[in-house]
Amino acid sequence: MKKVVIIDDEPIIVQGLSKSVDWAKYGCEVVGTAGDGVEGKRIIEELHPDILFLDICMPQMDGLTMIAGLKSEYSDMQIAILTGFRDFEYAQKAINLGVSRFLLKPSNMDEINEAIAHMVERSDKIKGTSSDVPEDGESEEAVADNFIVRNALSYIEEHYNEKILLSDVADKVYVSQWHLSKLLNKETGKNFSEILNTVRIKKASELLKDPSKRISDVAEEVGFLDVAHFSRVFKKVKGISANEYRNHTK
Repeated sequence: MKKVVIIDDEPIIVQGLSKSVDWAKYGCEVVGTAGDGVEGKRIIEELHPDILFLDICMPQMDGLTMIAGLKSEYSDMQIAILTGFRDFEYAQKAINLGVSRFLLKPSNMDEINEAIAHMVERSDKIKGTSSDVPEDGESEEAVADNFIVRNALSYIEEHYNEKILLSDVADKVYVSQWHLSKLLNKETGKNFSEILNTVRIKKASELLKDPSKRISDVAEEVGFLDVAHFSRVFKKVKGISANEYRNHTK
């Protein structure tokens, strides 16, 4: 039996899909439902469904980023989007990330049944094999991986001066810490701490050009709580001390 999870903040949609479809006919079983993205992510991590019906217009949720995270970490999972969002460009991005079906609300039973049949067939086809490769030669998984890495790096760039952990960034891009760590290392050759420190030291280098700022102030401004730690990291990244760098750039 293929496992199905349904995530939608409209209870009537969840109940309708759960009760109205003859899941056994397709060799499927609804094993979990959720009314928001956070609970949905937890259920997905726990149950590893084969098929997912997902509303991407729920509050406090970036639909495309969640899709990319799911396709990156669970490449065999078949995803059908449920949405009232009638935007072709958005739909195209979702499809490029590996979504199997884009269903506009309200969908009729014929559309839903066709989507299930398609996802079951596709799941059977790719189980144990690599993902389908589009004409441009880039797999759906690679597209999703790149999307996740770009979003993770962007989040780090925007929040470098805060106390952020790998787990914080992983939550924002809807993947596990382990998976994000693997993707970042593959793409950049660096671990999370090295990426974060590189961004912080780049920003610090700009701030050190202002002679009115003390080195301790600069350290704090870019997210270091300990000036000694900042000094060690700065020298490791730049090859010279922060003070030498400041004198050199005068």
